[in-house]
Amino acid sequence: MNWISNYVRPKINSLFSRREVPENLWTKCPECGTMLFHRELAENLNVCTHCDHHMAITPRARFSAMFDGGIFVEVKVPEPVADPLHFRDQKKYPERMKAAQKATGEKDAMLVAEGEMLRTPVVAVAQDFSFMGGSMGMYVGNAIVAAAERAVALKRPLILFSAAGGARMQEGILSLMQMPRSTVAVQMLKEAGLPYIVVLTHPTTGGVTASYAMLGDVQIAEPNALICFAGPRVIEQTIREKLPEGFQRAEYLLDHGMLDRVTHRKKLREELVTILRMLTGQTPAVHGDLPPAQPVEQPAPAQG
Repeated sequence: MNWISNYVRPKINSLFSRREVPENLWTKCPECGTMLFHRELAENLNVCTHCDHHMAITPRARFSAMFDGGIFVEVKVPEPVADPLHFRDQKKYPERMKAAQKATGEKDAMLVAEGEMLRTPVVAVAQDFSFMGGSMGMYVGNAIVAAAERAVALKRPLILFSAAGGARMQEGILSLMQMPRSTVAVQMLKEAGLPYIVVLTHPTTGGVTASYAMLGDVQIAEPNALICFAGPRVIEQTIREKLPEGFQRAEYLLDHGMLDRVTHRKKLREELVTILRMLTGQTPAVHGDLPPAQPVEQPAPAQG
């Protein structure tokens, strides 16, 4: 055994070799440019700790923060036809789907779940903008229908978090058909007397805003979210006029009556619970692990 080559040299190499540092430990805020440590950013729900800019957050991360104990059950969504139009641009549609699935770890751009928020049972559905721009395809339509059917079956309110660039061009007219399908799903909730709340996140555009994203009983948005059908750049180029400051942002739409609330992500959970319990005629939510207070029976008045 050569102890110099087998022991001494590896020991020296370990002392002087450069340690590999993961590349995803820091995230640069797109608004203020601050470098944010990934754990600190995740604990703050992907909101910049320096300027309060709301970055994108995945449906799973949102649901983990929203539901009690981070516990939720996924609702099964029917699988659509994989490539109905055999569409191809620079790549085949199935290739783009596989790349998006590998990058996000999700089947498609929408996740449906059921669980409790401060012991308030709900069904929730959220779009993932990192999956092909959150584009609305047949799977998204199936997800909204499945969420509405589940909410009706369980007699629970439905919360939808929108984040989309519009319809999915690879599915053509089949994508546009999800607009009336989702509208019918929302009507199912209204006929069942169940609340439907929409939380519009950045960005929510295109056919999504022309259908299910603007049909909520209560419309809430995250700060500075872009919410529109056609984007401000397209409008400005069309009308050849300078648009107002903050045009089509959440605060602008709130001032002009298009939204009911603009709520910080960290306060969203409690506000949703408060609204839902008001709409369903329930008592205020009880915080902590104690069970809800039970009504105390008053003693009968003494007979004189």
